[in-house]
Amino acid sequence: MRERRRWTLLVVCLATGVLLINVAAPNVALPDIGSHLDAELSVLQWVISGYSLALAATLLTAGTLADLVGRRRMFLGGLAGFAAASALCAVAPTALALIVGRAAQGVAGAVLLSSSLALLAQDFTGVARAGAIGIWGATVAAAFAIGPLEGGLLTEAFGWRAIFLLDVAVALACLPVAVRRLRESRDPDAGQVDWWGTVTLCLGLFLGVFALTRGDVLGWGSGVIVASAAAAAALLTAFVVVERREPEPMLDLGLFATPTFTGASVVVLLLAASTFGPFLYLTLFLLDVVGASPTAVGLQLMPLSAAAFVVSYLGGRFARVLPVRVILPAGQLLSAAGLLAMRGVEATSPWTFLLPGLLLMGVGVGLSNPAVTYAALGVVPATRSGMASGTNNTFRQVGLAIGIAALGTLLPAQAEADATAYAAALDRILLVSAAVATVAGILAVTLIRQRDFVVDPVPAGS
Repeated sequence: MRERRRWTLLVVCLATGVLLINVAAPNVALPDIGSHLDAELSVLQWVISGYSLALAATLLTAGTLADLVGRRRMFLGGLAGFAAASALCAVAPTALALIVGRAAQGVAGAVLLSSSLALLAQDFTGVARAGAIGIWGATVAAAFAIGPLEGGLLTEAFGWRAIFLLDVAVALACLPVAVRRLRESRDPDAGQVDWWGTVTLCLGLFLGVFALTRGDVLGWGSGVIVASAAAAAALLTAFVVVERREPEPMLDLGLFATPTFTGASVVVLLLAASTFGPFLYLTLFLLDVVGASPTAVGLQLMPLSAAAFVVSYLGGRFARVLPVRVILPAGQLLSAAGLLAMRGVEATSPWTFLLPGLLLMGVGVGLSNPAVTYAALGVVPATRSGMASGTNNTFRQVGLAIGIAALGTLLPAQAEADATAYAAALDRILLVSAAVATVAGILAVTLIRQRDFVVDPVPAGS
């Protein structure tokens, strides 16, 4: 049992790491991608947000499928699909082809994420589950922050396409290990796929993020933007109606009757928006305004990686000593402090100006990631782990996509060519992000309740 658990944890963390590295690794390559594929910033945003949006829009359906047809089977399919989509990105001849490839990566990533947390939940219980989720959370934190360094090294040495070729190699290397070591499981009570819910959610999220990202370019009062925003609101409302009436919904709205589950979902959305969102614009500031090389930017952001990795791991191990309702607000407030500490950076500032803020933000992210995941999974029985993990990660990726789109509206068009204007816009982005992180901390204190957590029975033989 212990050996199988170790292999499960290893394969799940490797697969999760490579797909989440893809959230941040292309950040440092965006100027090169734009140059080679002749694309402007408003289009390049979709290289990042398109991936997260596709991930978010299909996670719930992927979670239902994992419970229905088998978590191991879906995990293997996700690995193969991720390798294929990464190959498409690597050979993309145009910006549109790259965005399509990134969306395909996002769909495959949804399959991997939804099944990976369910695989952990089925093999680990109690304190062991908290430790496993801590390691998984450390992987998330490390992948996010190591991504820029990996992207920088590969871009400078081999070109931006090498980022996606490495994805192909890692996914294919994980496949034979997963085939041999993972145990199959499914939810015996799982229903059919909720296709109406999937369609309304996908279209609603796409149109909402489209309106945010193109509003500055087309004009906030233009017919296209107004129609997109209205359609997004109508479709997302329809999604809620469908889920209420659907006998076997992909999102059981009854889960939100538990305050802790609601808190974990809202907090993870705000967490992603307030950390991953500004991270993109800080990276572009260092590349385009400061003039640092992609590798230098990756190294400058490494303190965040180290702090997040260590704290995330320890936070998972000592979840019983430090309750989630304490860890999560503390993490969010530290993230807010880190964001505020980075305000005032200029093109002439030494990179050490960012160091205190990066360390504080790393500690905050490291505390928050495993805590918010443990909260989402800890209040549902193991048989609902697929839906719970899918919901948690959906909210995370929606937050990331919305954060990138919404914070991008604070960046005026002239900022790309004006260092002073970009620095001023970055200050606003950091301030707004800190406010959002603070709100997340307040909501965590209000909604997370220790009595909502359930204790799963220990499986036979463990």
